[in-house]
Amino acid sequence: MPHCCRTRVRGVRGWSARISGWGAKVVVPDRFGDSRGWFCETWNRQRLLGLDIDIEFVQDNQSYSRDTGTVRGLHYQSPPFAQDKLVRVIHGRILDVVVDVRRGSPTYGRWASAELSAENGRQLLAPIGFLHGFVTLEPDTEVVYKVSNYYSRECDGGVLWNDPDLAIDWGIPADAAQLSDKDARAPRFVDFASPFVWEE
Repeated sequence: MPHCCRTRVRGVRGWSARISGWGAKVVVPDRFGDSRGWFCETWNRQRLLGLDIDIEFVQDNQSYSRDTGTVRGLHYQSPPFAQDKLVRVIHGRILDVVVDVRRGSPTYGRWASAELSAENGRQLLAPIGFLHGFVTLEPDTEVVYKVSNYYSRECDGGVLWNDPDLAIDWGIPADAAQLSDKDARAPRFVDFASPFVWEE
């Protein structure tokens, strides 16, 4: 039975706060403001290297969710098209969730979450070997994310978002969630054969 947890992250700037010690991180870039507004580098390879994030991103994706309570996930891509994701919100607010599914990991099956919004500027790094998903906390929410590999239909997979064995606290009742047909039919965690292996 997997162990479950909620990991809350303080809004500390300075480019990073580790959410769990598993490799998943919340990155919080510096913002420089004045009377006009603010300026921010949303991605800087040199700064990320300083945080032990050495990832070559190849594609940017963007999603728009009209309604509060829209759930997207839990998703992954299996090798050879496995993806790291760096997720941020440009309008609205989400609860972003990761689940460790690296076989042999001491935290296998554990989940963590962080609130991302256009206002707080946080970004979540969901590394290869983690399921990823989010629920929108406001209407008209737009999420953008960098990925380290291209989409592959053959390698695309998922796990049921509200699987009772994972017991993720999404903050909404199941009957309030808006899902795609694909996500609503995703397999249970007990039936999930993870293609990922933990490496110390």
